[in-house]
Parts: sequence; C-alpha cells; structure tokens
Amino acid sequence: MTATLITNIGELTTNVEREGDPTGVLRDAAVLVEGSRIAWTGAMTDAAAAAATRTGAVVVDAGGRAVIPGFVDSHTHLVFGGDRADEFEARMAGVPYAAGGIRRTVAATRAATDDELRARLTGFTAELHGQGTTTFEIKTGYGLTVEDEARLARLAAEVTPEVTFLGAHVVPAEYADRREEYVELVVGPMLEAVRPHARWVDVFCERGAFTAEESRRILAAGSAHGLLPRVHGNQLGHGEGVGLAVAAGAASVDHCTYLDDADVAALAGSDTVATLLPGVEFSTRQPYPDARRLIDAGVTVALASDCNPGSSFTSSMPLMIALAVREMGMTPAEAVWAATAGGARALRRDDVGAVAPGMRADLVLLDAPTRVHLAYRPGVPMIAGVWKDGERLS
Repeated sequence: MTATLITNIGELTTNVEREGDPTGVLRDAAVLVEGSRIAWTGAMTDAAAAAATRTGAVVVDAGGRAVIPGFVDSHTHLVFGGDRADEFEARMAGVPYAAGGIRRTVAATRAATDDELRARLTGFTAELHGQGTTTFEIKTGYGLTVEDEARLARLAAEVTPEVTFLGAHVVPAEYADRREEYVELVVGPMLEAVRPHARWVDVFCERGAFTAEESRRILAAGSAHGLLPRVHGNQLGHGEGVGLAVAAGAASVDHCTYLDDADVAALAGSDTVATLLPGVEFSTRQPYPDARRLIDAGVTVALASDCNPGSSFTSSMPLMIALAVREMGMTPAEAVWAATAGGARALRRDDVGAVAPGMRADLVLLDAPTRVHLAYRPGVPMIAGVWKDGERLS
C-alpha cells in the first residue's frame, strides 16, 4: 500500500475540535497518508516514528506552508450546454436577475450530445480539482424531460456519487400552462428514470419556480423512492423554503439570502445546514446572506459555489471564502471550515472535510503560510498541491 508523508507543515487545519477551536489547528505538523486514507496526524517531531513502519513512503516537504482539507462543494450545476454571458453583461448594466433564464440553458442542454456534455463536465472536474475541490455535488435540472434528466444524472454519476435530482428547477416552457401535469411528470416517470443514478432530490421553492405545496409533494415523492431531500430556498425574497426544508429533514437549504427570525430559529433548532452561495450575490448584485447572524444563532453554515451558467459561473471555492470574509461577516477560520467540514455536513458525509485518521486523504497544500491568505490574497492562485483519496492530482 502506497504511503505518503507530508512534513514541515507550518499550519495544518484538521477540523477536529481542539481546545475550543473547531478547526483544530496544528502547527509544525505532519500528515501520514496510507492508501486512500489518513493514517496519522501530529507534531513534526513525531513524524519519523509514525512513518517508521511504512517503508518506501514518499516524503513531501511542505516547506512551512499550510495544509487544509480538500474543499467540499455541496452545490453545483455542472452538466449543461450553452452560455449566458449576455445575461451577466445585462445584469451589470442594471437588469435584475430572474429565474426564467434557466429555460435558455434547458434548450441548449437538450440540443447537446452526450459526448459534448461529457467533455465539458470533464473540463469542469479538472477545474475543480485544480482549485482544491475534492468532493462535489452535481444537480440535474437542465433537461426537464424524462430522457434528458436521466441522461444528466447518468453523466453526473460518472464523476461524483453526489448526484441530485432537480427536475423541479423550473416549469419548462412546453408546460407553462400545465403546471400540474409537469409536477405529475416529476414525481412519476421522471423520478423513476433518474432514481438509479441519484442520491438526492432537490426543489427550487421560490417565486417563478415552485410553490411550497408543490415542493413538499416533490420532496415527499423523492424520499419515498429513497432519495434524500435538499432545498433551494429564500433566494429571491422571503418565503417558505427554510420552513419546508426543516420540516422535511433536509440535509441543507441553499441560498438563505432573505431570512426572518423564525427562519433562523428553525435552522438553529434543526440538523439542516444553511448553505450560502456568495458567488450568486457577486454575479447578480443581490444582497449577500448574513452569515454572522446565522453562526451567532448556532446554525451550521456551509459555503458552496453554485457553479452554473446563469447566476454564478465560477467553480472557485477560494473565491467563496474571500467573499464570505469580505461581505458576509465570517472570519477566515469560519469560512474555511464552512467550505470543508460545513460542505461535508451538507452532504451528510463523515469521511471528508477533515484531516484525521480514517478519513479520506483529501488534502490541499496552499502556497501560503496560513489559510488566512485564501481571503487575504483574493484572485491569486494559492493551490500548490492537491491529493484526492491519497493520489496526488497536482
């Protein structure tokens, strides 16, 4: 079994709570990887003894730089065709964002071949890995026919086990006057076709998308077929998305831009993660979510990219960290935790998001002495090395 010993780590973020620090920072540290898992973490002075029985271990000298867990991006829409750069340009000129633009991507995605979609997805996967993201979720939602939703889920499953059925993204144009028929399609044949490839079911509970009652019905149908619920909610205004998610036992409710006190209290009293997507606010000029309010209330917060062609065409988790610190009231430590351990909780994963014995060996070596540089030096390439399941990718 291949072993790797990473030595001379100036700052190691473990996300194993230690002395009141949820990020469990170790300084002058080392990490031993054996196969696909973390075998040991500890002080640099103990590294030689820890690796003594692993003959032939590859030694990587971190040179005093920082190591963090691989980023966990729990919200993306990576299987799609077409481009919507013109919408972005229009928004920057003052045109407000609306959910209806999704239908443009639906048309382009339906027209794309499997090979075209697969090639683009391969490129996005490499892009994610190059920026330190080692675990990511992908939603369907740009097909909105039985056949197209099934093929998007199948293609997504080729690159991640975290596939989400989002047939309830918007009502497609051909069903504009037949909403009930479309909901019947989603909870019936479409769900049956997608289910073999998916782990999750999601719904866009928002004005211009799906009502709370429609959303409740779709989540219940998905759950009855063994899919775990998650929700898009409270993005465009105050609404019922958060309450719906908590009542359904959803792993996460994503966006959370507009929250009242009852929403915050409901999240604080639940296991539902509030996944914040600052790339959306950057791209749409909406107000940023108030992460500080959520964290102070005891809500578990995750950060994700929401990489999609309409409202957040970025896959950069370092950018999400920088935006969260600058615009959302998070400390650098909180933002890094939310982008790693928080994302793992949003995906209900207990094998990623931390650096500890038995965890998957998903690691990022930063070209910086501390994780603070992820926010301190926004836009600067900071990723010096990436390991996924113990294999070095870069």
